[in-house]
Amino acid sequence: MGYYDQDDQNRYKPSKGKKSGIFFSSLAGAIIGALLIIISVPALSEYGLLPYQVEPANNQGTDQTENDSAQEEEGTNEAVEASRNVSLSVFSEITQAVDKTGEAVVGITNIQSAGSFWSENPGEAGTGSGVIYERQGDKAYVVTNHHVVDGAEEIEVSLSDGTKIPAELLGSDIWTDLAVLEIPAEHVKITAEFGNSDNLKPGEPVIAIGNPLGLTFSGSVTQGIISGVERAIPVDINQDGIADWQAEVLQTDAAINPGNSGGALINIDGKVIGINSMKIAQQAVEGIGLSIPINYARPIIEDLQQFGEVKRPYMGVDLRAVNEIPGHYQQELNLPEDINYGVILRQVQPDSPAERAGLQEMDVIVEMDGDTIKDVIDLRKHLYNKKKIGEELSIKFYRNGTIEETTMTLGGETL
Repeated sequence: MGYYDQDDQNRYKPSKGKKSGIFFSSLAGAIIGALLIIISVPALSEYGLLPYQVEPANNQGTDQTENDSAQEEEGTNEAVEASRNVSLSVFSEITQAVDKTGEAVVGITNIQSAGSFWSENPGEAGTGSGVIYERQGDKAYVVTNHHVVDGAEEIEVSLSDGTKIPAELLGSDIWTDLAVLEIPAEHVKITAEFGNSDNLKPGEPVIAIGNPLGLTFSGSVTQGIISGVERAIPVDINQDGIADWQAEVLQTDAAINPGNSGGALINIDGKVIGINSMKIAQQAVEGIGLSIPINYARPIIEDLQQFGEVKRPYMGVDLRAVNEIPGHYQQELNLPEDINYGVILRQVQPDSPAERAGLQEMDVIVEMDGDTIKDVIDLRKHLYNKKKIGEELSIKFYRNGTIEETTMTLGGETL
C-alpha cells in the first residue's frame, strides 16, 4: 500500500520521495519492538504475568525442572503426612489421665425382684457407677454410692470391656452415701489410685468418668474444674423434710448426670480425688455437680471393707433440735431467753453411754468439748468427725432451766 500526499493540487498522486521513509520507519519499529520484548519478558516472568512458562529446550534444563517438581511434590507429601500424624496422635494430660484410670471405672446394676417376665429390663431397679480401687489375691474391691445399691437383692458389675460379673455388698453407709462391693479379680486389669483431696484449689482441672443414663454411655468422660471445696449440703436421710446430716462435698462444673453416681472424679494426674455423688437438678441451675472428697471417704471405705459397717462413737439417744419444735413447746423447756438453740434428748436408751453419764429425757445439750451445738447436725458432725470410740466427751446441757455439765465415755454402736 502506497503513501498518498493529500494536498489540493495533486490529490491522489503517488509521492515517490517518501518510499524510503516508509522502509526506515518499519525497520526502526521492528528494532524497538524487539528491544521491548527482551526487556519485558524477565520482568513479566518475575511478577507472574506471563500466560505460560518458557522452558529450556535441552535435556539439562528439563531434568532440573523435573527435579524441582519432584522435590516440591515430596515436600507437599511430607507436609500432608505431618498433618495426618498430628491429627492421629493427639495425646494430652487429659488423655493420659483417662488412660490411667478409665478402665477402673465400672457400671453397677441394682437388681431387685422383677414385676413381670416381659419387662424391658427384668429386675433392673437402677444403674450407677463404681471405682475399682484395690485388688487382693483373687478378690477386688469397688467403691460406689449407698443410693446406687440401696435395696438391691443382687448386684452386677459391668467392666470396661463389657464383661458382667456378680458382686457382693460388703457394707453400706447411709450417712456418707458410700458402699463397698467385692468382685472376683479374674478380669480386673487396672485399679484406681487415690489422690489427696485436701490440696485441691478452686479452678483446678478435673475429669469425671462414669456411666450417665445407664450402660449405653459407659465410660463417658467429661471435663471441668473444681468450683468449690468444703461445701456443706443438707441431707434428709429419713425423708421427713428435716435435714439429718450435712454432706461435705466438692463442687465441680464437670457434667454429672444420673448414672454417674459412684463414678470417679480424677485430677490431671489420673488420681481419684472424689466419688461423684449428686448434682443440683433445678431448672434455673446448671453445672453444679457434687463429689465426696476422697480423703473424707477413705476411712469410711476402709471400715466398710473390713467390718461391713462404719465404726462410729455413739451416745444412745434420740435427738431433736430446739429450733425444730413449736414455740410453745420451747417454753416448757424453761431455757433462758438468750438460748434458742441446742439439741433436745427425746429418749435415752437404757444402759447407754448417755444414761451412764447421767443424761435424761428433755435435757438440752448446748455444748460439746467447748464447741457450741446449735442443732442435730452440729452434734453429729462433732461426734463423727472429731471423736473416736472409747474417748471421753464433755457436755454442757440445760435441765429445767439450769446449766449442768457431765462427761461421757463414748460407745461403739449406733447413735
